[in-house]
Amino acid sequence: MVPRRAVVDTRNPVPLGFVFRSRSKDEKAPSAKAPVADSTQPRDPQAPKGRPTPKRSAAQSQRRSVASTPTNRKEAAKRQRETRRADMARQREALASGDERYLPVRDKGKVRKFARDFVDSRFCIAEYFLPMAVIILVLSMLQNPQLQNIALLLWLFVIVLIVIDSVFIAIRLKKQLRERFPDEPKRGAVAYALMRTLQMRRLRLPKPQVKRGERP
Repeated sequence: MVPRRAVVDTRNPVPLGFVFRSRSKDEKAPSAKAPVADSTQPRDPQAPKGRPTPKRSAAQSQRRSVASTPTNRKEAAKRQRETRRADMARQREALASGDERYLPVRDKGKVRKFARDFVDSRFCIAEYFLPMAVIILVLSMLQNPQLQNIALLLWLFVIVLIVIDSVFIAIRLKKQLRERFPDEPKRGAVAYALMRTLQMRRLRLPKPQVKRGERP
């Protein structure tokens, strides 16, 4: 059999160039929709290659953080000393003014503040312990048996008074803390107050914020 030839419509022939042009245009169309990077924005020289350039504000903050980072161990130690010195200065000011923000950890909190005010608002025998101890020591060093006996009795009398007064302070303070701060942790607050009674009023830190006889 003779093979059948393909019938070509000679009336409407399709030009070959039209076929190839349309295909090439279709292939190039998606590339035309690709976003074009903004060439007006300067590239950060510190940005890693192959990644988009960050915004100017982000680049400036990054450069500031890099500039503030210490470059060697000596500079890092110097900055730590400066930071520690500034923290100590703020703590000294807070101990004098009673500012709760910069007080040491042992003095922070409502419970500790009430314990300080409770002690500062009353007369405590223990605050005169150091001056009386000096007087008793001087009397005991004299070469007089009668004065030495008096110093010994006076020493015992002072110790007994301090113990009794401290027991009453601890009982009253515990009661006040339970009434005013039922849900707050109160561990160590009584011992903290009793240690404060051993200091003279003008030497206490933080400085007293209430007067004697004033209700805390």
